[in-house]
Amino acid sequence: MFKLLLLVLSILAASFLPSASNAAKQVGKAPPLTIAQTVIKKPLQKGVSFDDAITSMKLRANALNFKLVAELPLSKQIEAMTDKPQRRMEIYQFCDALIAKTMVEHDLNFAAYLPCRIAIIEDDKGQTWLVMMKIDLFLQSAKLPPEIKAKGIQVRDTLQSIMDAGAAGDL
Repeated sequence: MFKLLLLVLSILAASFLPSASNAAKQVGKAPPLTIAQTVIKKPLQKGVSFDDAITSMKLRANALNFKLVAELPLSKQIEAMTDKPQRRMEIYQFCDALIAKTMVEHDLNFAAYLPCRIAIIEDDKGQTWLVMMKIDLFLQSAKLPPEIKAKGIQVRDTLQSIMDAGAAGDL
């Protein structure tokens, strides 16, 4: 009787579940990340201009002791190269030099992500977006000592605050 029950359960399982080989292939395989999953995007609130967002980000960064270390007016450069008007796109780079030093001393590979960038971009529909790397992906996947992870969280929170100020136009 027990063998018959097992046979019936096996037949039912085979009818409703993927084959064992397909299931085995799926185990341990995470779907690949898309580029959209690696960034944080935030639209500017209604009434916030491109320039107000930039000013707000700079003011917030300064208040949080993150230095603006670079500005790249990319759309102006493209206009100069193509002699054609472009949608506005600029990249701002912020840094806390002491945190950067700590992170790079822990792992030289962190240098590839310095300084921290926030892009401000007008899309083809006229909406302006702030875009930055999703730092949590690195904080979750890297095996970091608690003091280094705390610095990474501080950077993430500061950049999020800078981005929030820009999106809201908090002058």
